[in-house]
Amino acid sequence: RPSMPETVPTRLSDFSEGNPSPIRRRERDNPELPGDEGAVTVSSFAMKPIKCLAVVFILSLTGLLPFHIVKAEEPPNVIWVVVEDASPHISCYGETTIETPAIDRLAQEGIKFTRAFVTCPVCSPSRSAMVSGMFQTTLGAHHHRSQRVSGKWSAKSNPYAASYALPESIELIPELFRDAGYYVVNGGNAKTDYNFTQPDNLYDGKDWSGRGEGQPFFAILNWRGGKYRQAKVDNPVDPADVKLPPYYPDHPVIREDWAKYLNSWLYVDSEMAELRNRLESEGILDQTAIFFWTDHGISHARGKQFLYDEGIHVPLIARLPHAQRAGEVREDLVLHIDVVAASLRLAGIEIPDYVQGQPILDEDYRPRRRIFSARDRCDETVDMIRCVRTPKFKFIRNFLPQLSHMQPNRYKDGKEIVQTMRELYEKGELNELQSRIFQPTREVEELYDLEADPFETHNLLVGTADEQRAYRDTANVLRLALYQWMIDSADLGVFPEPILEELGKQAGSKYGLLESRRDSRLIWRILETIEAGEREDRGALVIALKDDHPAVRWWAATGIGTLKDGLPQEELTTLLNDEFAGVRIAAAQSLCSHGPSPKALKVLEKEVFSDNRVAGMFAIRGLELIGEQSQHALPTIEKAKTIPYDFTRRIADRLSRWLHP
Repeated sequence: RPSMPETVPTRLSDFSEGNPSPIRRRERDNPELPGDEGAVTVSSFAMKPIKCLAVVFILSLTGLLPFHIVKAEEPPNVIWVVVEDASPHISCYGETTIETPAIDRLAQEGIKFTRAFVTCPVCSPSRSAMVSGMFQTTLGAHHHRSQRVSGKWSAKSNPYAASYALPESIELIPELFRDAGYYVVNGGNAKTDYNFTQPDNLYDGKDWSGRGEGQPFFAILNWRGGKYRQAKVDNPVDPADVKLPPYYPDHPVIREDWAKYLNSWLYVDSEMAELRNRLESEGILDQTAIFFWTDHGISHARGKQFLYDEGIHVPLIARLPHAQRAGEVREDLVLHIDVVAASLRLAGIEIPDYVQGQPILDEDYRPRRRIFSARDRCDETVDMIRCVRTPKFKFIRNFLPQLSHMQPNRYKDGKEIVQTMRELYEKGELNELQSRIFQPTREVEELYDLEADPFETHNLLVGTADEQRAYRDTANVLRLALYQWMIDSADLGVFPEPILEELGKQAGSKYGLLESRRDSRLIWRILETIEAGEREDRGALVIALKDDHPAVRWWAATGIGTLKDGLPQEELTTLLNDEFAGVRIAAAQSLCSHGPSPKALKVLEKEVFSDNRVAGMFAIRGLELIGEQSQHALPTIEKAKTIPYDFTRRIADRLSRWLHP
């Protein structure tokens, strides 16, 4: 493992104010950075184009160039098969409990990507990224189910609906295909759970049978996958044959659930066989590009919603027209938004500048050195986690480490597998690894050697003293790479959601808040404030409480709430009258967390009914987090059970039951 000089900074405070881009400087000075060991080069021709021009020309004539694609006479049809809630537990990816011959055949006739990942491990942000080709954190679509035109959140009756608009400059992928003359389909178990206001009639229909004669089609087929645990299949999996990861207990309930999950993959395989038969019968199989992947990993305790590989690692297979490049296996790092760029390129559609995916099928494609993924609020559960992954290492950054990995969440807590694990945890029947996710707090940072520890069980940053010293430089470089990505991609997750709602409304969209590169200093300032809270730097936090940006003030107030002593009472009390509801709530919660504060409690009670619905959800979550003090707010909690915003009601119901067992 190459070593780094002792000058590698450990934290943001090690940098001068005038240097907001440390990673660019470090990579220029030393391209062989720790954290990139095991990187895969897809093609030497792509990496050394000038020296290899003659070879490339000759190979392209012979058809032997690795990235050669025969030019189609007509624009190809493009199908995206997106399976829900499933990791690569299929036979072509090494699963031995089941066989999936139809999917295996697709891989044999196409390109199999072994290191494919999603940008978010939960459906609506992942799909928002998919349909835009952008990181959900750039678009402001990173909070799960943060906008709905009906149901749990009605944009039409939401005074902050303007916050969810898309700028006119951004066209979604179905629109780009339609503009190019394609018939656009949203089929299967059709999904439109995108976290922004959608254009009217985004899709032409649910099946390509409605297209004009000779018209190419672009189809997104949504299959239930791992959500369909009730699937009826021939030769269902015997729970006794299941191989569980070590972080789950060997328990009949867990085995039964995993067996049903594998059955759902068998059902998906039958769907793939049906799709192929239809394309063959219609005579269009070889005029069609098929991309097959899942929206995120398996819905289990450490999978869906979290940034371990069980949550973000997905299968990805691309079968090109005429089965070009059949049998190719790609081991480089790719993201699901790369399918967007590749699909547009195949269709001859210009890739817009705002698309952050990369055209992974191009001849001159340069493999990613790292991929990034993010998790934010899921339903009523507020969180912020980021990760950077290389072929060898995974670095996870928990921005709210004072909260449990498994915070209350109605969706997950309703699953029998989670209920079983909680019961075993409370009885002391889980080992340390299996118990880890139920601890009341978690580590700020996690680092895993994926080659030695593919299940991500041993955090090297809390290992032995020798391990911590040995991997310090790797962690430093990956941390700074993550921060630089957050800056370069304009990660809107640094804005607490109640504040993001208000600022997005003012700007006309969330996306418009950080379009300017000069805003990178604001993200840097927020990150510095977060780190000040983690190292309990009271002086820096007090200064940040007076910052001119509400996001900085929110993180400062939140950080102060975690201090063991030295509460700046006067400064926090002043923020109870802040112009932003989110800041008022954070200050009130921090005051209450250090002891009874009737004034702060009244602020939380009042904000539960804010017209900023997310602020109301944060307020009642604040009441839940302060524990027994919320007993004094019981009438407010009972009244909150009738609020039209579903996520606030969920917390109110849960808190009411806790106060009245």
